Amino acid sequence: MQREIIQQIKQHSTIILHRHVRPDPDAYGSQVGLAKIIEVTYPEKQVYVVGEEDPSLAYLAELDDIKDETYENALVIVCDTANEERVCDQRHRQGNYLIKIDHHPNREPYGDVMWVDPDASSTCEMIYELYETAQADGWVMTNEAARLIYAGIIADTGRFLFPNTTERTFKAAKSLIQYDFDRQSLHDNLYRVSLNTAKFKGELLSNLERRESGLVVFKLTQEMLNHYDVTPEETHAFVSVPSDIEGVLAWVFFVEEEDVIRIRLRSKGPVINGVAEQFDGGGHPMASGAKIPSWDQAEDVIDALDAVCLDYQS
Repeated sequence: MQREIIQQIKQHSTIILHRHVRPDPDAYGSQVGLAKIIEVTYPEKQVYVVGEEDPSLAYLAELDDIKDETYENALVIVCDTANEERVCDQRHRQGNYLIKIDHHPNREPYGDVMWVDPDASSTCEMIYELYETAQADGWVMTNEAARLIYAGIIADTGRFLFPNTTERTFKAAKSLIQYDFDRQSLHDNLYRVSLNTAKFKGELLSNLERRESGLVVFKLTQEMLNHYDVTPEETHAFVSVPSDIEGVLAWVFFVEEEDVIRIRLRSKGPVINGVAEQFDGGGHPMASGAKIPSWDQAEDVIDALDAVCLDYQS
């Protein structure tokens, strides 16, 4: 699969890279990191990175604004996006050839070529391995590409603390940190929070709901978010907060947005992506997302997670 991707990149003169909506560092890192490698390896090619920009990730990269006609005869690569409906900028089908590169379970196949590896810690880890394979073809890693790929790896592994961290992850990280970029500045940007956000974290811990099953529930209403001036996107920074609490097996964040309740699910043992799939979502066995239209369905989600946690202990 990697050889096919490398061959398609060689053959196309225009290459456009996409990623998912509501991006995270792995989405930005894989999308733009791969683009930087292609640009320096093949300077004669036209390479673009597209999608709505997230101001909180501006320290990683700026994206391109391109016209529809740019897609004519172009190779399109979608990174870190399991479901086609979540591709940011739905023009991805307008190109000549479509490639999917992703580390989430392949519940929704799409594209002419799919390289999907759920055992990878991140899509950025896969991009590094693609580069390793392509070194024989003259591919070049740059300091900037290394910074972006490293950012995605440390973000998706929680600074190498999550169970998805493997020998592959450390091998990639070992190579990437040999390039010349400011790791301290990158870490500062990844994990810096405002004073209001820090106070909000205290509010979360004070009001967490612990269930007998080992499940912890957080309900983040718009009223609560407005009070602390925290956006729904910023709440992603708290998703690992319960991981060190004794006796916690799994946890769920309900985050109220304007027209939907976003759900973030995490686990230290019980497999929770099946629950996510019941509620318009999906993801990894220990890290998934979903959504419900209103608070009325929140108890249904909690009941399903309770059952999974109880089954895990039986």
